[in-house]
Amino acid sequence: MLNRILIKGLEIFAYHGVNPEEKRDGQNFILDLTLWADTTKAQTTDDLHDTVNYAAVRKTVSAAMTEQSYNLIERAARVVAERVLAEHPAVQKVEVLLKKPEAPISAIFDYVATEVVLCR
Repeated sequence: MLNRILIKGLEIFAYHGVNPEEKRDGQNFILDLTLWADTTKAQTTDDLHDTVNYAAVRKTVSAAMTEQSYNLIERAARVVAERVLAEHPAVQKVEVLLKKPEAPISAIFDYVATEVVLCR
């Protein structure tokens, strides 16, 4: 049985965008992640080793967002999803919603975003 682990509103400063100033100055990105894993054993053992360590996932996401600069948030979100699956074998499915609240758009808006869903 798969259960969900949610990480909402994870803020990471990074350098993604097509404009030179985005790559030079950087900006905040906000990620919402849904991790699908079988946490049944952890529900009875109360042992961290029987579930997904969300602190470790946070480190994976941070590295994926900051080790390289991408033009598109679609690419950045894909890399995050791929890294989560690669580094956390208990995760069977990952949903990454990557928000760019400071996108260079001449309008009032909350954020632009893309969502990537990957399964094993």
